[in-house]
Amino acid sequence: MRTAVKLLVVEDHPIVIAGCRALFPKDDGVTMVEARTASAARIAMKEEAPDVSVIDINLPDGSGLELTREFVAQDPDVRIVVFSMSDAPMLAIQAIECGAKSYVSKNGNPFDLRDAVLAVARGDTWISDDLTQEMALLRASARGTTSLLSDREHLVLRMLASGRSMAEIANDISVSYKTVAADCAALRTKFSARTSSEMVRIAVELKLI
Repeated sequence: MRTAVKLLVVEDHPIVIAGCRALFPKDDGVTMVEARTASAARIAMKEEAPDVSVIDINLPDGSGLELTREFVAQDPDVRIVVFSMSDAPMLAIQAIECGAKSYVSKNGNPFDLRDAVLAVARGDTWISDDLTQEMALLRASARGTTSLLSDREHLVLRMLASGRSMAEIANDISVSYKTVAADCAALRTKFSARTSSEMVRIAVELKLI
């Protein structure tokens, strides 16, 4: 017989919540409760005392990463799975640094979330093999910086977010267009982003800009 697990899912999309419920049949021993906002999650954490919490990275009233950091500060043994639309290794690294035990992308195998929750409930950590490799490569290429971005990459990222083109950025910071283009390519790689707009969106989630 499986050990009973109370699962708190902090997610504002009904379809995603329904999908989460479908992942855990009754014989898994998982009882699921839900919260649609960060504020509701704070109440549920106190009243329900869940064994594992799945927290969406983008909530209507705040950041899932900030909420994770808050819960970990209150209880270092709290077990949290961060759930995101992105499979960017930089987001996964940030989630683990915030104290999460797992990071799961909504773009991956649906059963990844089930595996992550059950692993975290056992006291383990869980990251997919592919993402683990990408995280290791990103950390290895970070040149010792804690933020994983150089000062100029931070600057270029902020200027892109403000709507500046690469040519304008090159002129503003007195470097060649090729240099800025190379920085943008490196940033897209670090963020696993296909476009600059996707890269900026991820950076906003990480509160890098």
